[in-house]
Amino acid sequence: MARRALLTDREREIITGEADVSDDYRYRVVSRVRNKIVRLEEDVVILEQYRPDLYNELQETVCDTQE
Repeated sequence: MARRALLTDREREIITGEADVSDDYRYRVVSRVRNKIVRLEEDVVILEQYRPDLYNELQETVCDTQE
């Protein structure tokens, strides 16, 4: 069983427009993802302080968009 990252499979479908949902529901999903991003910011601070090795891996993965 694969674990999710930031988005669930359903959230991916909704955000990419693959799922046929109301605009109101899509807005709620986007809001939920925004809340997850806030929590992610908190997690990054913890990783940076207590597990710099994992922080570096995360930074390489998220920030490596310059290819």
